[in-house]
Amino acid sequence: MGGIKREACDAWFSDCIRHAAGYRCEHCGKPFPGLVQGFECAHIYGRRNKSTRWCVGNAVALCSHCHREFTEHPLDFQHWLQTHLGQGHMDILREKKNQTFKATASIKREISKHYREEFRRMESENTTDLVSYQ
Repeated sequence: MGGIKREACDAWFSDCIRHAAGYRCEHCGKPFPGLVQGFECAHIYGRRNKSTRWCVGNAVALCSHCHREFTEHPLDFQHWLQTHLGQGHMDILREKKNQTFKATASIKREISKHYREEFRRMESENTTDLVSYQ
């Protein structure tokens, strides 16, 4: 995924998104035994955009096949997202994408801590309810 450094905050965020999806691809429904290769966190607006990078509403859990297909066919991805999440969700996300967000080292540590704690809470409570950082 093209040159953007993956940090601890990204890893914990990804783990949370995949756990919240119940370890199933949100598009095709393929089940996974946990946090394994081939089961990915897919961002709606790319990770380069800091205002939505760690926003739960900006990510879906997809198998690598669906992730690649949607990357290669963005109009299909857009159509599926509008059906899956709704136009209102997409409108709010588009507004959020246009906001400015400075991701300093201390903020990234805070984000990492938030999603690490969220992941552990979801596991211990056996829930898929996820609270977004932003």
